[in-house]
Amino acid sequence: MTAPTASAIAPAIALVAHDARKDDMVAFVRAHEPWLSAVRLFATGTTGSRIMEACPALDVTRLKSGPLGGDQQIGAMIAEGKLGGLIFFIDPLSPMPHDVDVMALTRLSVVYDIPMALNRATAELLIRADGFARPAPISSD
Repeated sequence: MTAPTASAIAPAIALVAHDARKDDMVAFVRAHEPWLSAVRLFATGTTGSRIMEACPALDVTRLKSGPLGGDQQIGAMIAEGKLGGLIFFIDPLSPMPHDVDVMALTRLSVVYDIPMALNRATAELLIRADGFARPAPISSD
């Protein structure tokens, strides 16, 4: 059996939002629900719950809460080539005890050259331009 080609795999995007930006993330997802329905979605704990509540038709894989390991789960998915993009609505005005995790995700997105939107304007541009990459094929090894 051969691994599927990259073009046969639906794009996968991770959705993360700091507490002060969760409402904005939910509004963004609602506005783009038809487009996002064709994408494999992963989200950290509370963000995922809020999205699933607002858009029950979307298939969202919920990971752990960001500070409890969700950010690391997303980082691992980036490193393994399983994500084609990251939308992370950050709150730059509130101190976060897990800022190092945010920086790690930023670093991994740059190292593995995946699109990363830190605000709604950038996320809107990426969706309009179909700028999210397809994840690498999953090996059967």
